[in-house]
Amino acid sequence: MPRPARYSPSRRPAAGAALPPDGPPASAPEAPPAGPPPSAAAPATRRSRTEAALWSAVLVLAALLAAALWAGRQAPPQRLTQDDIDAAVLHTLQTRTLPSPTARAAAAVAPSVVRVVGFARTKKGKEVERGVGSGVVIVDRGVILTNLHVVQGMHRVQVTFADGTESPARVTGIQPQNDLAVLQAQQVPDDLQAAPLRSTQNLRPGDPVVALGFPFGIGPSVSAGVVSGLEREFDSPESGQEMRNLIQFDAAANPGNSGGPLVTMDGEVVGIVTAILNPTSARTFIGIGFAVPIENAASAVGMPPF
Repeated sequence: MPRPARYSPSRRPAAGAALPPDGPPASAPEAPPAGPPPSAAAPATRRSRTEAALWSAVLVLAALLAAALWAGRQAPPQRLTQDDIDAAVLHTLQTRTLPSPTARAAAAVAPSVVRVVGFARTKKGKEVERGVGSGVVIVDRGVILTNLHVVQGMHRVQVTFADGTESPARVTGIQPQNDLAVLQAQQVPDDLQAAPLRSTQNLRPGDPVVALGFPFGIGPSVSAGVVSGLEREFDSPESGQEMRNLIQFDAAANPGNSGGPLVTMDGEVVGIVTAILNPTSARTFIGIGFAVPIENAASAVGMPPF
């Protein structure tokens, strides 16, 4: 008896051919899939992943470069119109409180205003404070203008600057006809400022002015008014000297204001406050004050005329 076949033939029988008596052939085991062996597939996979990472990095760098270029682009400057300027000015006026003209004028000269104190000796040799006045720095090395009657006959003079620095001062010049004295401070602040000066040539009655000083030793104090007149004459009760070509003003001034500056709204000194007029025996202000024009005051220190 013949042995049955264990494997079916590799070729399919022809159509209509009889099947072997044993039934359909047993299915052959599946062949492994075609392709490189496992040892060759691993490096290829790693290369693919490396290439993908490189392309990702290139794309990220390109995106960053594009973003940087976009951010660095500057829009063309916008042209300002008059309407833009008007709107900005209006916004500032509505949202900020601006200093008054008086405050601006006072601030321009305040760093140059000094307190002047005169000391005298009693018969027993004791030093006492005899008078308080004001002064203004006109040269930044410590040259100060004040009134002669503030320092005349004093044993010692001391000035106090705007920053609180105190210094002895000596009289270096006088101009009795205008009740003026020139002081030189021995110690001055490093940042001392000289006051800006202005000619009285264009000064007119009605122009606003500011007086700065130490009335009754209080200050620095600020008062405001107008020029009441020009080329006035006045007999000084302190010296008996007849003074001419004075500026009359109505900004409040009292004892202690003597020697302080009279200032325009531009922050420029046009005169040195020197006297007040009061028909009574009281030494208080009733509305008429006098200042020496800055031209006369500047000549007291040898400064050239305007």
